[in-house]
Amino acid sequence: MQIIEAVPNISDGKHPDIIAQIVTAAADVPGARVLHVDSNADANRTVITLAGEPQAVAQSAFCLIRAATQRIDMRSQHGAHPRLGAVDVCPLVPIREISLEETAQYADELARRVANDLQIPVYLYEENARTPQRKNLAVIRRGEYESLPHKLATLPPDYGPQTWGEHVAKTGATVIGARKFLIAFNMSLDTQDVATACEIAARLRERGGGLKSVKAIGWYMPAYRCAQVSCNLTDFAQTGLAEVFETCKKLAAAHGLQITAGELIGLVPQAALIQAGKFYAPNEKNTAELINAAVENLLLSNLKPFVPGERILEQALGSTYL
Repeated sequence: MQIIEAVPNISDGKHPDIIAQIVTAAADVPGARVLHVDSNADANRTVITLAGEPQAVAQSAFCLIRAATQRIDMRSQHGAHPRLGAVDVCPLVPIREISLEETAQYADELARRVANDLQIPVYLYEENARTPQRKNLAVIRRGEYESLPHKLATLPPDYGPQTWGEHVAKTGATVIGARKFLIAFNMSLDTQDVATACEIAARLRERGGGLKSVKAIGWYMPAYRCAQVSCNLTDFAQTGLAEVFETCKKLAAAHGLQITAGELIGLVPQAALIQAGKFYAPNEKNTAELINAAVENLLLSNLKPFVPGERILEQALGSTYL
């Protein structure tokens, strides 16, 4: 059985009723399952993980995008996380018996349908990008939603409306494409100084000469009363969680600061935690103990309990798919 994952990121983390309606729209598709929902009110963002057979997941993602753009009005949306539209980004990820290239075909079909049926500007990224520049989500999203009236003309979407109007003002644009696993990993600092978090993030990210396959920003999370360094690991085989954590720890220490918690957003591949576990417990062979070593040393339960069965992709999928 071919299995893919979709990870739509919607621009609402503050309204549980609206989020529940959007998730229900995705869950009503046979052959696709909602594995996890991760909301953050300060970021005003919810990361939803869907998985199942490719056609079913693509249909589930479409239903979610339609529900989200009906219920989220970007003209009044604000939050800490960068965003371009009601559904900011919707990556498709190959999991089992399907290639990245095949997954990209499903992503292209989804993008065309979203643009044609919902009249939403759609940018293609990662494996679906038509130019090297557009592979990078940060390039497409630069200037965020507020830049769209100008961006639609200077950086036209691949599909959908290319002019600003009442409908697009409400929905914003979305970005769709196939990619490898991405790990979203935030580290809380014992400070409220966002400038310091931003400085550490600048030194961490690859674009600033830091760690390969790492993107990072700094922000303030009022709910945690601290600044965070928020990272995306786009290839954990190249740069893993432990390396990111230990590098951030050293950079923070140079400012007299400590990391007080690690936070994974959405689901994480088991291999990424085993990799980190081997860094912290090199002589350990037991998988469960390696995962425990990773959770403990990355401080993953400091904000809220990290439950492997709910947060590790393979365990969340269960025997039904794997």
